[in-house]
Amino acid sequence: MAKILKQPDLSDPQLQEKLKKGMGHNYYGEPAWPNDLLYMFPIVIMGTISLVIGLAVLDPAMVGEPSNPFATPLEILPEWYLYPVFQILRVVPSKLLGVLLQTLIPLGLILVPFIENVNKFQNPFRRPVATSVFLFGTLVTLWLGIGATFPIDKSLTLGLF
Repeated sequence: MAKILKQPDLSDPQLQEKLKKGMGHNYYGEPAWPNDLLYMFPIVIMGTISLVIGLAVLDPAMVGEPSNPFATPLEILPEWYLYPVFQILRVVPSKLLGVLLQTLIPLGLILVPFIENVNKFQNPFRRPVATSVFLFGTLVTLWLGIGATFPIDKSLTLGLF
């Protein structure tokens, strides 16, 4: 399938005037150099840095109690984005099987582009295989992630039954 690009109308007198002035080369506005790159970007960068410094001065991060490597908390939870894989390790009885199940996650993510290219359509409703795989993976990830926050006896049922 050939890609169709919108070509500028070079016979347009307004575009010709812009081209004579060195403008309009991108058909919709001014050139990036020097307007954006020299004048706007440094202002945005300095503004962002000053906002971060201002927030750090106005609301400094509080330092908690000193860490004690010999006192382990009762319930150790990883960061929120690691809850699903943590739940796999908690629920599966064999730790070797749990680690093998965790290796299936990147392998599944590697397969996603190949599943996506089975169908030529971009509409998710016209790509039932890719949409089903995505929705199933999302639901399982949410189920495992929410279950990791519950005690181990309620983690698979999410405390519902």
